[in-house]
Amino acid sequence: MQINYVSKNVNITDNLQQYAEKKLSRLSRFFDNIENIEVLFSEEDWKDGSKRHRVEVTIKANGRIIKASEANQDFRTSIDLVVDKLETQLKRLKEKLVDKGRRAESIREILAEKEVEEKPQVVKVKRFLLKPMDVEEAILQMELLGHDFFIFRDAETDRIGVVYKRKDGKYGLIIGEEE
Repeated sequence: MQINYVSKNVNITDNLQQYAEKKLSRLSRFFDNIENIEVLFSEEDWKDGSKRHRVEVTIKANGRIIKASEANQDFRTSIDLVVDKLETQLKRLKEKLVDKGRRAESIREILAEKEVEEKPQVVKVKRFLLKPMDVEEAILQMELLGHDFFIFRDAETDRIGVVYKRKDGKYGLIIGEEE
């Protein structure tokens, strides 16, 4: 786990870096794939005339970016608060990833069982003549029949096509291609 320190408008002591490193090392128990951590220290003037010490931490782990920021009267308190925020975020992320993995496993198991139990069966076969027509006529035929789709032979291209009604109320067209 590589930690980069950046300071803006303030000098950072080695003692403060060591404190931050000690606190940030706790995060590896929640997520062992932390690639990089960037810590930004800055000092801000507030409206009441006081200074706030801001700590912003950006973590790159498993291709994800996790960020947290805190401002307080001193840097150590800001570090403590930002690490608490990051722990919460990393716990949530880890839980999501574990749940997603469990769900994926259980779905695979269920599908594998269903494949063994149920082989797809054709229960009805319909045959009909594919009349040559244009797309507009195919849509009209589909509407007249009250179907959600209609198969036809395109009069211009002589290819088989399927018009279908989409959920948004518009129409879709599938055109068959020959190899």
